[in-house]
Amino acid sequence: MADRKRTRLTDRTIVRLRPREREYTVWDSHCVGLGVRVRPTGARSYVLLENTAGRSRRVSLGPVSLKTVKEVRRECHVRKAEPEASAAPGRSAPSFRDFVEDEWKQGHFEGYKPSTRKAVQSLLDRELLPAFGSTPLDRITPARIGRWFDRFSRTAPGNANHALDLLAQIISFAIARGYLRTNPTRAQVRNPRTAYTRFLSREELTRLHRVLDSQTRTGRQEQADIIRLLLLTGCRRNEVVGLRWSEVDHDRLVLADSKTGPRTVPLNTQARHILERRSRGASPFVFPSPTDPSRPRSRNLSFWSRARREACIEDVRLHDLRHTHASHAVMNGVPVPVVARLLGHSDVRTTLRYAHLGDREVERAAERIGCTLAGLCGLQTERQRSVVR
Repeated sequence: MADRKRTRLTDRTIVRLRPREREYTVWDSHCVGLGVRVRPTGARSYVLLENTAGRSRRVSLGPVSLKTVKEVRRECHVRKAEPEASAAPGRSAPSFRDFVEDEWKQGHFEGYKPSTRKAVQSLLDRELLPAFGSTPLDRITPARIGRWFDRFSRTAPGNANHALDLLAQIISFAIARGYLRTNPTRAQVRNPRTAYTRFLSREELTRLHRVLDSQTRTGRQEQADIIRLLLLTGCRRNEVVGLRWSEVDHDRLVLADSKTGPRTVPLNTQARHILERRSRGASPFVFPSPTDPSRPRSRNLSFWSRARREACIEDVRLHDLRHTHASHAVMNGVPVPVVARLLGHSDVRTTLRYAHLGDREVERAAERIGCTLAGLCGLQTERQRSVVR
């Protein structure tokens, strides 16, 4: 390790790491042995260099997308504090369920945000525990993982990737505790992600608003209001569907638990009007469940499919309304750092993925730049020459 360059790893510096032709590792100066491995594909994962019985070995601690640097450092300290757990070659492996409910939840789960715990528990209950719960950790083979992953991928390829990442992280922790030596999830190829660059044009927005306007005084008015709020605020679906009255502060939303933690969302006039016409009943939620007012309504917005069809925007996802909010903000001259703050992004580069510009706007920008440069260089356009004549 002495001849290897080390730097203090942070979540921000890890995001900045770029793939090269060959795999490389950046080592942490704050925690000896901890590093981030960057593959040519762009995949980044935590690794730990351990010395066991006089031999050095590199252990994978899972993808960087599942843990922060702070969390993985804590895991490294646990491993170093319990060397006998990592070095025990004949240690009996518990079942997957017992390990998750006991050691893994104590070491990882309790440190997650409430919203993250809810999403992780959902994947455990619906997929991982039914598939592997009664199986001893050392009996979970690549072939069995492959069969489970293929089945799950037929209906939800994106969620299958998330569940596989979670499984890999759990098994990496089992390796850290000395139950396994290799991670059987490494052999599984993840489903490719579709690169979405979709946002609504002005004409498409006009058609969508026309469809939403037609729902006044119908049973779908509430869903239409939610769709409008998603577009007007740039919030995520969970943030609006689960919105509480205690989080509405006149001209802003004070969200207690967004994806990136607590944040404030300014409300424009149109968004305030939508909230002002909602009746404040006994429910703490702005959009309560019709059957149980103590809970928010379902995340499923069935009207969205009909609205897309009637507005002729069937290729648009609900999350693309967030893209649209960011893109039109940028096209109207709002600086990207400001848009990042509106969306709750800690890294401006994340915002740049949302701020897609349409071809027409790019062409107009090119024309403005051309006219400016032509003026500076003393060049004349055909129109200017005709005026001179």
